[in-house]
Amino acid sequence: MVLVDTSVLIGFFKKIEGIPYDKMDYIIDNDIPFGICNYVHQELLQGSRSKQEYELLKEYLDALPFYDLLYGKQSFENAALMYMNCRKRGITVRSTIDLLIAEIAIENDLYLLHNDMDFENLTKVYKNLKIY
Repeated sequence: MVLVDTSVLIGFFKKIEGIPYDKMDYIIDNDIPFGICNYVHQELLQGSRSKQEYELLKEYLDALPFYDLLYGKQSFENAALMYMNCRKRGITVRSTIDLLIAEIAIENDLYLLHNDMDFENLTKVYKNLKIY
């Protein structure tokens, strides 16, 4: 199972060329299960340029599996610790949302498909964050 980040879906929808988007094509072409999380859902919808685009995108996204944090407040604390542990190693994760997406991937034992340096930096400290 693959959790797909906003950074891939935006480029994929825009038909941008590149390795992350080729991987997305491969996932779809080979019926590999994938989904998103609420944070990705919100980020994608807020980028809509019209109500019509919003509704079309919402319809597509609502058909996908959604993954979520599993442990309530503890999940948010884990994400905060993730940030702190990275900072101790000289790595600054720029996005709180990326920390939460990484935590969702870890908690649900999902591979993460992304096009974002924050996730690459996280894997330097968190080996259990599996990148697709």
